[in-house]
Amino acid sequence: MLHHKRRILIVFAPAGSDPLGYYPSKRTMLNLALSILAPALTLLCGCATLQAHHGDDTLVDVYQRVRASVVTLHTVSRTGKISEEGLPTSQGGVGSGVLIDNDGRILTAAHVVQLADSVVVEFSDGARREAEILGTDPHADVGLIQITETLPATAQPAALGDSDGVRVGESVFVVGAPLGVTHTLTTGIISARRTSPLPFGTLHVLQHFQTDAPINPGNSGGPMFDMQGVVIGVVSHIISRTGGSQGLGFAVTSNFCRASLLEREPVWSGIDGVLLAGDAARLFQIPGGKAGFLVEHVAAGSLGEAVGLRGGKVPAMIHEEKILLGGDIILDIGGVLIDDPLRDQKIRALKKAGGRIPIAVLRGGERMVLHLAPK
Repeated sequence: MLHHKRRILIVFAPAGSDPLGYYPSKRTMLNLALSILAPALTLLCGCATLQAHHGDDTLVDVYQRVRASVVTLHTVSRTGKISEEGLPTSQGGVGSGVLIDNDGRILTAAHVVQLADSVVVEFSDGARREAEILGTDPHADVGLIQITETLPATAQPAALGDSDGVRVGESVFVVGAPLGVTHTLTTGIISARRTSPLPFGTLHVLQHFQTDAPINPGNSGGPMFDMQGVVIGVVSHIISRTGGSQGLGFAVTSNFCRASLLEREPVWSGIDGVLLAGDAARLFQIPGGKAGFLVEHVAAGSLGEAVGLRGGKVPAMIHEEKILLGGDIILDIGGVLIDDPLRDQKIRALKKAGGRIPIAVLRGGERMVLHLAPK
């Protein structure tokens, strides 16, 4: 069967035009496996950030201070489909983010930018700047981008707080662009703290805040603030029977974002697809009945494109799921099988050993080897 294609209740909220974009929880992503093979990126943290204020400030006052740190992301992604004129087609999306330093780095949700060919950031004063994607962690749904131009004079970074001290019952607020309506504030409380292990031997344990603050499409990637205006989380998804907010929203904690993207080399794989195992692996004639990863999309400028991976172009329905056929099927990375429970740890060891890492793929039914060279 096709694994990780669930659409039942988990709803991601990336775009006003994309009805809740049932993103990556339905798929097994290879971002972590590829990210540890990427070249080092030296990122300098800006020294000036918005300072937390205590005392008798009202929510009105706090919102006015943090408003300039919240941004709206406008993305363009290739669909993999071909128009009647024989040209590739694209689609736009809208998400949210938060500026965290004067170097122009912005935290957001991975599903907002993972497949983006271009990202334009809109600031609170309406100014727009282009951005590049530094890294994503699709398993956890967090991403990091950086402005490639001069920041607007009105832009003000927010303080990234210590989420470990946040307690259930504390008041919080979320700012984002639900349905594209920018800088919308909603309030609630921390309803619960949730933790879950990540797959394939990933070192970190995913940490979420659950909240009843209303979250809708377009809020994804936006900040969750405590009542002093400090960022304690990044909005990820909701659980809903209607597609809209039902009081079950989730934000990745600030400490997890810091550990995943700021304290190690952030890398952007820029791919998504489907893990093929069991019946699906046999259907796609994967040698030896082993699992493979069918690549559906590869974003321009990503690590996946640099390696030479190709996405699909032929829409199809398999097991009542829409997928794109014709893309590469990744068989192994450096001899490590795609569904190996300790895949990421083993590939991390290969990376430490140095040298080029071979990536075995099926392309058009033929086995071939691509290489990721260290830099």
